[in-house]
Amino acid sequence: MKQTRILALVLAVVMCLGIACLAGCGKKKNAADFVIPEGGFDVNTPITIKFYHTMGSNLRDVLDRYVIEFNKLYPNITVEHEQVGSYDDVRDQIKTEITVGNQPNIAYCYPDHVALYNLAGAVTTLDSLIASDMTVTRKDGSTETLGLTQAQIDDFIKGYYEEGKEFGDGKMYTLPLSKSTEVLYYNKTFFDQHGLTVPTTWDELENLCAQIKAIDPDCIPLGYDSESNWFITMAEQQGSAYTSATGDEKFLFDNEQNRAFVARFREWYQKGYVTTQELSGGYTSELFTKAESEAGNSYMSIGSSAGATHQRPDKVDEKYPFEVGIATIPQLNAAAPKVISQGPSLCIFKKDNPQEVLASWLFVKFLTTTVEFQAEFSMASGYVPVIKSVENNAIYKGEFLDKADGGDYISALSAKICLQQQEAYYTSPAFNGSSVARDQVGLLMQECLSSTWTGDIGAQIKRAFEKAVAECKYQAG
Repeated sequence: MKQTRILALVLAVVMCLGIACLAGCGKKKNAADFVIPEGGFDVNTPITIKFYHTMGSNLRDVLDRYVIEFNKLYPNITVEHEQVGSYDDVRDQIKTEITVGNQPNIAYCYPDHVALYNLAGAVTTLDSLIASDMTVTRKDGSTETLGLTQAQIDDFIKGYYEEGKEFGDGKMYTLPLSKSTEVLYYNKTFFDQHGLTVPTTWDELENLCAQIKAIDPDCIPLGYDSESNWFITMAEQQGSAYTSATGDEKFLFDNEQNRAFVARFREWYQKGYVTTQELSGGYTSELFTKAESEAGNSYMSIGSSAGATHQRPDKVDEKYPFEVGIATIPQLNAAAPKVISQGPSLCIFKKDNPQEVLASWLFVKFLTTTVEFQAEFSMASGYVPVIKSVENNAIYKGEFLDKADGGDYISALSAKICLQQQEAYYTSPAFNGSSVARDQVGLLMQECLSSTWTGDIGAQIKRAFEKAVAECKYQAG
């Protein structure tokens, strides 16, 4: 704990000397709406925009093809895009560049990244751009509306679109590019052999784990990759407090309802029903794809929809040892499901030249609303498209979704399940400290599930919650 506090102090000092020196340490600058120049976008003056992302070569190939398509409409806009390591690498590089005003025009982002950039007021709000009915005349003489039409807004999967407003002030800061979520992978072959039913609720899952344990006493029926996601999702499903982007109290997760579900899942862990990524020492897909003859294998795995191919066992003699089924994760109320939204969005940074902002917006709008790009990017990445109309794209449907199965086309099956549950997606509030809360509830789950406590377990869990909230407040300053 002492080392953790020292590290947190160092990070806080770096923050205050870096980004926060532009805005006051830890205080978000008030966001002013972007003012569109009276003449709108200048289609004749050359503009160069820089885009930071994490794309591998296969996704960069897709992007390059659509940059060419974009340039047919706007040949004066040069898009320079760069892979900058991981998502955290993108965040860290931009955090440094903001201090000298050298940030890119566009970047892959997660909500807590945007909250960090907003300490310096560096992100452009999109509300005036989205609402603009100004006409933009392209180089070839064709036109488009600068903003989003109502049809375009309605085409976005609502939960993905609404993530852009999760910053406490009601303003829009991001548009979604590609998304993933959590799904339940299960050994369909094993389920069929033993007449098992895929669970839709946590009660059903508990009973199912007991059934599976009776069939195979050496197994761990369920692996859940992310302890943080598990905690946050349970709070969302039961409507209990987790965090808030507004008000003085940000860290609200120490409450009776949340302590109750953690106590319940502790019992599951102690019975050998479940394990997690950190507690098992690796992604739980490793347990799921194990041979049934190996002790410690599992028959269900809750993990990222984008990682479907990792949940598929390797072929033996040209055949998969078992067929994988995919379903929505269990719910407290199956009639009103809640499933976490993950995956990158796009933010646009402020620039002295408003034409750079307009050019960036036109490119972001192009990527997020073009059906063909969304379809190709989804098929190449394993992520889910963010607009509904992609489901009707002939190539996406015929060459991808219609081939969905639990073997060679498992990524398509995963995407199909994600699209079926599009009304269930939620996101959590984003603020300076939201990533700390996420980390701490994950650590909290690990401690409460695995600790060899004796005596009053409820009191021990309460103390663990209090410690986690205190650590959040300490690290967030």
